[in-house]
Amino acid sequence: MPELPEVEAIAHHLRQHAVGRTVRRVDVASPTVLKTVEPTWSALVGREVSGVDRHGKFLDVRCSGLSLVAHLARAGWLRWQDVLPAAPPRPGRGPLALRAHLGNPGEGPGFDLTEAGTRKGLAVWIVTDPLEVPGIATLGPDALDLGEEELTELLAGRTERVKTVLTRQSLLAGIGNAYSDEILHRARLSPFAVAGRLSGDEVARLSRSMREVLADAVRRTEGQEVARLKGEKRAGMRVHGRTGLPCPVCGDQIREVSYSDRSLQYCPTCQTGGRPLADRRLSRLLR
Repeated sequence: MPELPEVEAIAHHLRQHAVGRTVRRVDVASPTVLKTVEPTWSALVGREVSGVDRHGKFLDVRCSGLSLVAHLARAGWLRWQDVLPAAPPRPGRGPLALRAHLGNPGEGPGFDLTEAGTRKGLAVWIVTDPLEVPGIATLGPDALDLGEEELTELLAGRTERVKTVLTRQSLLAGIGNAYSDEILHRARLSPFAVAGRLSGDEVARLSRSMREVLADAVRRTEGQEVARLKGEKRAGMRVHGRTGLPCPVCGDQIREVSYSDRSLQYCPTCQTGGRPLADRRLSRLLR
């Protein structure tokens, strides 16, 4: 799933390549991706791309008074092309959901919003104000803007696991499953630790780790070609997606806790005092 660093990198790419260009045509290959009815997608045509913003994990392409807001969900992506094909795409064929021509079709550039797999979560809104998008209206503070004092206030009294707090967008915007694993590993904290019970030193480590992991990822990805961002994200991970491999800090084996639709990775030596966490999926199989 694209998270704060990847969405920021995509926004940076569009600021360099899309701003100042005019929307010439919009092709909707998957109508279900559109979550708004008015204004229609055709209202974007003839408008100049005036800016690109990021709200948590939402991408906001501003077009002279309207915003095309996209949430890439788990398997969505934005693909930039210097020359888009002129022929309209066939509806419902392949991963393409929406195509925006920023030049004459068949001659100029633009971008595709695509989604792999059968579980569709990619969503697009055409709005006059990004706050009309329910997910943006309820976002917590951006993870890159949160200082230690604000994080201390946010965690105070919370009974959820710290992993849950980091990934709940209404509390903290921009962090998903992958970067929360990386942040907790660098902070030497168990993902199952209760957020409101962290000591002052643990909160300070968490705050510092959050800034360092996200800022490092933004620096690595900003300026990269959009097509290379997924590989750059995987290459920068120390624990996430590395189950069974040695921890780069201590050499212990990276372990996993699996859920029905996701998993988390951690290092027992670095994060849980050497104790493996209970994997409920495995526990059920052993009954």
